[in-house]
Amino acid sequence: MEGLEVTVLLALTILAGTVVAMRVRIAAPLVLLVLGLLLGFVPQLREVQLPPETVLLLFLPVMLFWESLTTSLRSIRRDFRGIVLVSTLLVVVTAFAVGGAAAALGVPWTAALILGAAIAPPDATAVSALGRSLPRRNFMLLKAESLTNDGTALVVYGVAVGIATGDSYTAWDLSWLVVLSYLGGIAAGLLVAWAAYLFARRRRDALTINLGLFATPFTAYLLAELIGASGVLAVVVAGLFVSYQSARISTAASRRLTESAWPFGSYLLNGALFVLVGIEVQVVAREIPGWEVAWLLLVTVVVWVVMLVVRFVFQVLSITLIRLIDRRPSQRARRMSHRARVVSTVAGFRGAVSLALALAVPATASGAPLEGRDEIIFVTAGVILLTLLVQGPLLPAVVRWARFPEDFGEDEERSLAERSLSGAAYQVVDELADELGVGDDTRERVRRDLEERLEVMNAKAAAKAGASLVVAGSTGAAGVAGSAGSADPSDATGADPLADEDAEVDLSPVHRFEEYRRMQLAILDRKREVLLRLRRDGSIDDAVANSVQTRLDVEEQRIAGVEAID
Repeated sequence: MEGLEVTVLLALTILAGTVVAMRVRIAAPLVLLVLGLLLGFVPQLREVQLPPETVLLLFLPVMLFWESLTTSLRSIRRDFRGIVLVSTLLVVVTAFAVGGAAAALGVPWTAALILGAAIAPPDATAVSALGRSLPRRNFMLLKAESLTNDGTALVVYGVAVGIATGDSYTAWDLSWLVVLSYLGGIAAGLLVAWAAYLFARRRRDALTINLGLFATPFTAYLLAELIGASGVLAVVVAGLFVSYQSARISTAASRRLTESAWPFGSYLLNGALFVLVGIEVQVVAREIPGWEVAWLLLVTVVVWVVMLVVRFVFQVLSITLIRLIDRRPSQRARRMSHRARVVSTVAGFRGAVSLALALAVPATASGAPLEGRDEIIFVTAGVILLTLLVQGPLLPAVVRWARFPEDFGEDEERSLAERSLSGAAYQVVDELADELGVGDDTRERVRRDLEERLEVMNAKAAAKAGASLVVAGSTGAAGVAGSAGSADPSDATGADPLADEDAEVDLSPVHRFEEYRRMQLAILDRKREVLLRLRRDGSIDDAVANSVQTRLDVEEQRIAGVEAID
């Protein structure tokens, strides 16, 4: 089929899959994967191939960058030790356990090790698409793991492919490859992110800022690959850095554009990827001789079961070891139950990265066909199908079985943020009014607005806590905002068009509206300063901060207008 025909078919399939998923209330990726499998029966579509470099160079940078922008840095810091363990040791253990099981069933050892490396890492895009039923902490922990484990998987994969093609490695070589993969990827990501920061902080128009953001993941990936490091890790680090600095390098309009364009683009790429994976599975299955299919199906099921068992056992052993070493109360508070470990095991989905690695296995070694390549591709595709089509629909039921305590942390932090911001703004009304030279009527109007908002928020908080109402201005926000400084907002909004140095103060409705508008914009600036401080000291999660910042951005665009921001 021609490229345009395939593009139209993918677009229509994504549209149909999304509509069906909403009707039957099933995760859209599962529906799209099934539609891809059905499309594989169309003879003309058997020519459609999924080049591994397309996944690694086109799909992954955009999707991983967006996932990094929406990942909680506080969660990563809190569970950093566990994330490091599962993204390094668990990947290695899984690769060798899967390789051993496949070799025991007749797969050549070198091919079995490549297979283990390919399916060892959970896929970030699959986790993000199918793991929404998880509690917030579990979801962020799994998401952070899937964003960082590819560095280890790619090293193991590269070594396994090298051994299969006749290379040899010393312990020093392996250590250097791991160090280069991680440290090189981190350095490349930070370098590109810093360049993006310097570029974006000098820009005010939303389009230019987002074009710079669009180039960031591809540049980070390219730089890391040029030095032999992990391109995936470079993209993740760049995304985390940009997310942390977003309030300083973007405007309300640019953030609103990011929050609308990037999720849509990521959804399209993700949807297309699931459809193409479904089609590719059909292509792979047809290339295997019929007498081998039954044997490979057995290998696929055994490998899948081994992968799940290893993940569960590793979590039990690692947490037991941590308990023996670290007995601090804070560590005990973070402990997971056995049911939670079962949930984490079921949520370890495999996806496009695994398939791309399997497809990237060279066809020949020293001029001869590489033994076991077809088996690698078939089993990898089968494991991906099992994780998505069995574990995916099973996960919500397992989450209900785990009986996680209801988590109100996000709601409480959002309430804290909103009350702190409004309380801080209430404290500086007179200061801002004096700076801007607004009249008493405008000053009192802004004060009344903030008082009403505080009363509503305090009433909601008191209703949830069953406590008495908190008096406006006594929420502790004054201390949060006490040291905040800001430039004169009138410089950013422009001088009052009705003001005249030689004229008396105009008290017309238009003039009062302009005063009120300037006061509101100045208050929004102060609120953002407080929000940034709450985020950086860990009082609120990054997801909460992003949610509150979005509300402030919408309010700013309502007050100042999109044209004024751009």
